[in-house]
This record gives sequence, structure tokens and C-alpha cells, in this order.
Amino acid sequence: MQVKRIYNGADALCSTLLANGIDVCFTNPGTSEMHFVAALDREEDMRCVLGTFEGVVTGAADGYARMAGKPAATLLHLGPGLANGLANLHNARRAGTPIVNVVGDHATYHLPYDAPLTSDIESLARPMSAAVRRVRDAGDVSLATAEAIEASRQNGGQIATLILPADAAWDPAPETIHRAATPTPTVNMEAVQLVAKALRNGKRSLIVAGGKALMDDELKLCSSISHATGARLLAEGAITRMERGQGRVKTDRIPYAVDLALEKLAEVEQLILVDSTAPVAFFAYPEKPSRLTAPDCEILSLARPGDDIAGALAALSDALGAKAAAPTLATLVDRPELPKEGFDASTIMRAVATLLPEGAIVCDEAITAGRLNFALMAGSAQHDYLQLTGGAIGIGIPMATGAAVASPDRKVVALQADGSGMYTMQGLWTQARENLDVLTIIFANRKYAILYNELRMMGVETPGHNARRMLDLDSPAFDWVSMGKAAGVESARADNLATFIDLFRAGLSKRGPFLIEAWL
Repeated sequence: MQVKRIYNGADALCSTLLANGIDVCFTNPGTSEMHFVAALDREEDMRCVLGTFEGVVTGAADGYARMAGKPAATLLHLGPGLANGLANLHNARRAGTPIVNVVGDHATYHLPYDAPLTSDIESLARPMSAAVRRVRDAGDVSLATAEAIEASRQNGGQIATLILPADAAWDPAPETIHRAATPTPTVNMEAVQLVAKALRNGKRSLIVAGGKALMDDELKLCSSISHATGARLLAEGAITRMERGQGRVKTDRIPYAVDLALEKLAEVEQLILVDSTAPVAFFAYPEKPSRLTAPDCEILSLARPGDDIAGALAALSDALGAKAAAPTLATLVDRPELPKEGFDASTIMRAVATLLPEGAIVCDEAITAGRLNFALMAGSAQHDYLQLTGGAIGIGIPMATGAAVASPDRKVVALQADGSGMYTMQGLWTQARENLDVLTIIFANRKYAILYNELRMMGVETPGHNARRMLDLDSPAFDWVSMGKAAGVESARADNLATFIDLFRAGLSKRGPFLIEAWL
């Protein structure tokens, strides 16, 4: 006799996700999530992508949502699994990325026994989550899931963590599916009028664009307003997603280095924020300020995360009569020539900028080497640029993985520092398993070069033995070619410019994951 399967809480969770447009789940499940795994297995419309470390799962969900414009789900195993993924949830929170973070827990009646994996999941989740919701029982699953999805869509995108007890997953559930409301962005016309008035007062002004203001149409409005008013335009320092390249707006960004940032912002009398925050130093330094603008600089916000960014910029353009002012666009002249000699971070970045294909997605965690690429790529073929946002290293390989899942018809080029790449190199296996079109360049300088710079900022010009032991990555050096091949990714090493260019062209010419270790 065949036993009829009972529709349970796990089915309700999966059905509610799909009914609300979430059809990708990045997963690293455990025993307490097996009923959800079984439910996902019954849904052919749900794509499940396994990461063998939770930092890969959460970082991939970030990269996916940046490109897809909608949340992915994650599936994590209890508090320890969530804890393993927190660093990239921090980056996603700083990026304003929507994620529905599903964390399994013990059955409710099992919690009082304090089994080995029992933990305070709520306390772990709250620092990175805008909303944390524990499912009460199977009848609560669909509503709780819809509320989490709705929370993830607020304020332009945020993380909502849903805690699913095992018994809520396996108990019978009603088949009612709840729908999540989608927010309707609005324009704050009072802010528009205040900013318009400020841009007419003759003060030295700077427009800082971030978030959704870095998309092509919105940036063109920013640039036109800049020309019409004499205000300067910069992108924020940590970029979630920016549409760049020939025919798109050419603009610089706020530098990471505090001295360069202070110099660039020194004369600004009023700051206009468009889906961005006021710039501050990444770290504190002795005798250097935390705020990067002058103390008397007035700060005005035209539009905040979740507002109608395009509508606010259009209204400001109308108020200022800026439509006739042409934006500053990058051209082929802004693309560097293909280098012919030398082999360092600069020549590699020049080669990438020259050869980058149309429609590429650039995922940047090159760290020290990455400071060069932003200006160099202004005149590259049109591309999307995604960057480490929260400063927690280990996002690059997972972000590229998620971006490739979201945009399977586009080449993803990952610019990856070797030290931070080791945090989540397991993502290479996911790229191989899913046959994702990712070309990864490892800048193998075998050291935490950025920390050498930071040590110099603290006055240490010649690091001693102990400092070098903490900052060098040699003795032995990581063998990225072997590690890439072990993960199933075709990999090769370049120790000169000609070899690198040949390998880069080869990686662009084929579909699937490919890794180049640039031995610097």
C-alpha cells in the first residue's frame, strides 16, 4: 500500500518562496534541514546551488541578488552554520543586498535538552539582519516566509533571517500560500527642493552617487546635474554595482586611502548624497579625522535607500533645468593600450581593461591591486562592476559565483587577491560543479600587501620578523593552479605578460570556469 505524502511546513516554505519569485537557493544543509531539502527536491522550478562552506553560500547570495535585482534564499545549518556565513552577510548588509536567510534549528521540544549544536540563533543573526523571525509551527511557515521576503525588499534591499525548527518543517501544514507585498518607492519632493536650492547657492558642492544611482540612466542624470550646476560628481568608495564603460558616465570614486580621500574632499562645502552615505575613513588613524569632509561641510540627502532614485534625480534635473547639459561619457580614448612589457599589478590591470569583453561582469576583490583598476576600466567595453562593500575579505570568489548564476549569458571576470581568496576558495568547486562562466585572476603576491601599507600608516617602515610572519603568505606559497585543478577548474600560471595575455584571451574564448594565477 502506498502511503499518501503529507504536505508539510517545508513544502509551505518552498512553495511560498517560489510564489514570490525566489527560485534560487544557495545551500549548505545539515540534519535539521533534511525535510526542507526533501521539499526542495520536489520542486523542479527551484535551483539549488551547493556551497561547501557557508561563507560561499552567503557571498554567492549577495552576488546573485546584486545582478538579479531580487533576493535568493540561503539554507544554513543551525547557529554554527550561520556563524560561518556571517562575514559575507556583513558585506551583503553593507551592499544593501536582499537575502532571505533560512536557518534550520532543532525541533522545539528538543531545545530544552541543550544538545551539542544548540545555540542562540537570534543573537547570531541580529547584527547582520534587518529582520529576524522564528517560525512558531507548521501553520505559521507560509506567513513567516512571506514576512521575511517582504522585509528583504524594504529600504532598497536588506537581509531577513528566518529560523525554521525541524518540527515546523516536518509537521503537516495548510496549503494556503501567503504573498509578500512589494514596496512602492516614492520621491521626497521636499528633499528635491532643498537640494535644488543648495546647488544654486554658489558653494563648492559634491554629488556622491551610490547604490542604484550607479546604474547607467541614473548616473547620466547625476552627470548632467553636475554639469548644469558646477557640482563635482563622485561614486561612493565601496560600490555594490555600477554600470561602466564606453558610452557610460566617466567618474572617479572616493579613494580608500584616508590621505587621498581627505585631499579630494578638502574644499567641499556641501555634500549631496544620492542613495549613499557620508564618507568616513575605513579605519581610525592617529591624528587623522574619521569624517572625510570638513567639519563645517553641510550634508544633504536627495534620496535614501528604498526611495525612487531615478524619480528623485529626474525631479532634481527638472527643478534645475539640467536636461540640456550633456553627461560626461567614457570613450575608446579612455581605454588603455595593451601593454607590451613589464609584469606587475598595473600591467595586468591594463591588459584586462583593454581586452575586457562587452557585457562582462567584473567582481573586484583584488584589494591592493584593485586600487588601479577603477580608473583603467573607465573606457573598457561596457560592463558591470561589483566590489567588496563591507571590508570583510573573502567575498570575491563567492560573489563571482552568484553573479554567474544570476547572469548565465555573461562572462564574469573575478579580480582576486591571493590572501583573501583563501578564505572562500571552496567557491571554485561550486563554479566547476555548476559550469559557471567565471574567469578568475589570482594576484599572487604571496603577502597581505594591504596590511604592509597599513603598518606603514602606523609609522612602521621596516617590519621585523614577527610582523613578516603574520603578513607574508610564503614558506610555503599557495599553489593556486593545483588548488584550482583540485576543485575541477581549468587553471594555469602566468609569470610574464605575454603568457598572461595569452591565457586571458584563452579564458575569454571558452565557456566555463577558468583560473589564471598571476605570479607577481
